[in-house]
Amino acid sequence: MKEDIEHAICQGILAIESMRSKEAIAFIEKTSMQLAMCFRKGGKVLVAGNGGSLCDAMHFAEELTGQFRHPRKALPAIALSDPGHLTCTANDMGYEHVFARAIEALGKPEDIFIALSTSGNSPNLLAACKAAHAQGLSTISFLGKKGGKLKGRCHLEWIVDDFPFSDRIQEAHMTAMHIIVQMVEKELFGI
Repeated sequence: MKEDIEHAICQGILAIESMRSKEAIAFIEKTSMQLAMCFRKGGKVLVAGNGGSLCDAMHFAEELTGQFRHPRKALPAIALSDPGHLTCTANDMGYEHVFARAIEALGKPEDIFIALSTSGNSPNLLAACKAAHAQGLSTISFLGKKGGKLKGRCHLEWIVDDFPFSDRIQEAHMTAMHIIVQMVEKELFGI
């Protein structure tokens, strides 16, 4: 068991080290600047994902609306996770529409939609990106494996493609999201 634990630790370290690539650093920088610009213009961030990625979406949103490292003004972000909306829309229209319908209700051209997907193949996120584009939102995706069907569908994307399982991909995604919040705080508040 000890060897398995050590191997898992090494895989986790490799996932985080994948963020040293030029592509990852450029994605983090561009995403941070886009979010800061969005907030300056009075826009908000809408974030979605399925399963663990939805939990990550909620975590990302609360880091913006709450507080990260220092006291500062709250930043508008919504994880598209309302159980009433999700179950109503899934029941009446189909699960593939749950995020697109929320974007239709909440999205404005000055907003940003962020899709989190380790496979890139979730029909509800594909529909959400389409809805976001139709409403004039900027779109960003955090993807895994080879990017799936979402690859190339957002204005900005980052693909963590060296890991076959979602856990390592999500660990890299969450680390990137924490760094993005840190950079947004620095850009907007100098902290």
